[in-house]
Amino acid sequence: MKNKSWYESFVKTLYERYPKKTHLVEALMDLLCIEREAAYRRLRKDVAFSVHEIVKISSAWNISFDKIINISSGKIPFQMQPINYIAPSKQELKFLKFVIQSINNLKDFPDTEFMGICNKLPRHLLAGFGYLNQFYLFRWMYQCGNEKKTVPFSQIIISEEQLRLTADYYRAVKTLPQTNFIFDRLLFEHLTSEIAYFHSIQMITDDDKKLIKTDLHALLDYLSEIATNGCYPETQNKVNLYVSQLNVDTNYSYTFTSQINICFVHVFDKYEIYTYDDEMAASFRTWMQLKKRTSILLSEVDQKSRIEFFARQRQTVDML
Repeated sequence: MKNKSWYESFVKTLYERYPKKTHLVEALMDLLCIEREAAYRRLRKDVAFSVHEIVKISSAWNISFDKIINISSGKIPFQMQPINYIAPSKQELKFLKFVIQSINNLKDFPDTEFMGICNKLPRHLLAGFGYLNQFYLFRWMYQCGNEKKTVPFSQIIISEEQLRLTADYYRAVKTLPQTNFIFDRLLFEHLTSEIAYFHSIQMITDDDKKLIKTDLHALLDYLSEIATNGCYPETQNKVNLYVSQLNVDTNYSYTFTSQINICFVHVFDKYEIYTYDDEMAASFRTWMQLKKRTSILLSEVDQKSRIEFFARQRQTVDML
């Protein structure tokens, strides 16, 4: 190739998705239906990816054209992957599996850090509590679903495959070496108010509300254990819990490593817009770290504040 700069940029972008070469090779084999040696030859640049292959990779892995040809338009490209979490297509299921595999790959990098600022429960936690997860799916369907007829909580059916993926995701996020959460101080008050509202319009039955309430208490017990020990009990990986003293307007998050960075703005309950742009990810990291200035650390310090915080949240849940 006479002009290798754009091709080298493209290959570099592939490694950003899969930092380990063996993982990248396997992903390419699966996506392009090629042999292992054929994938290695493309990465060694002995053979070029065809235009068709580049288009297929960029579409499946959400790589922007600017990123491929390594040009700067002066704008930060954000992407969005809408997913039907109730009845996902084959392509959407493949994307969800890709996300889980990407998280699992990050556990091999000890500098990996995840941080989320939340005014609603993050997926990292929801995935472990079935009725709470179902409530957020119901809420998303009620507000953002395309169906004309509203579906009550009890009729939200989650497929077995989707349940398995949710469980896989819940296990994967606990393998990250370091996690930070900053919760809006009114997060549980807002959540219980929403549950009470849907109960008042008979979209949630008395029995449904009891099940959700039980999950909320279980979640608070789990968070209390994390805050006391400063880690996930399943993996012993570091977790810091904070409570913001200022209101949080939406959920933001980033994953930062020496190899790959990505930041998210969470929108429409279950969706995200995201970018792999290094400068934007670095800015997100700076902005979100500054949020600690107006937050109280619950993990491993100030036992009195920690006990009082969880006592208040349990009182809020009890009022449901």
